[in-house]
Amino acid sequence: MGKEILDYTVVPLGFLIMAVYHMWLLRQICRRPAATIIGINAINRRSWVLTMMEISSTNGILPIQILRNNIMASTVLASAAIMLSAAVTVMMIGGCGGRGGRPMLMIYGEKSELGFLIKFFSILLFLLMTFFFSMQSIKYYSQASILIIVPNKNTNMNCDCKKNIRAEYVCRTVNRGSYFWSLGLRTFYFSGPLFMWIFGPIPMFLCCVSMVMLLYFLDVNVDGDAMVCNCI
Repeated sequence: MGKEILDYTVVPLGFLIMAVYHMWLLRQICRRPAATIIGINAINRRSWVLTMMEISSTNGILPIQILRNNIMASTVLASAAIMLSAAVTVMMIGGCGGRGGRPMLMIYGEKSELGFLIKFFSILLFLLMTFFFSMQSIKYYSQASILIIVPNKNTNMNCDCKKNIRAEYVCRTVNRGSYFWSLGLRTFYFSGPLFMWIFGPIPMFLCCVSMVMLLYFLDVNVDGDAMVCNCI
């Protein structure tokens, strides 16, 4: 019983560390976007969209090709997620590991069949979330690929305010596609600690800590204080 209790202490602690980090990251994105890579990318994407809409009348292929690359990246992530989801489902139904459907490499932790199924169901849930977010990303990128090549010199858009409204809408659409891509990639990352949970709560906790350290290195812009920005 002493070993099984690790699942009720170490595992929630690992999830708490990751949840607190992402709450802090979301706060930084909203209040100090220039201090995060996600915020910097959103600001640059907005400038890129405005530039592409200006040159779309002369070179409309360029933004389409770039958005197509983003769609392909989201498609690959969605395909990987749904394939892994199918594999996890088969493992849940047929059993996997050692005797009685239990993993042979389990290090401490809960070893019952119910606990084993809960772990695989958690992995399946996050993989399905990755698939959903990736599909939403494809949706927004597809919409943006049509809107971005409509020139601002359209006869129905003589008013500057209407031009600005349409340009801002395209910027938001492209950024939403990128946000959903980031969410899909982040939930795909989350499946890593859940997979390590199969081998016990201690490997899962160590994976959570190491992943937070790695994500901090990838998410934080150390030069953010020197940059001036108003909004994403």
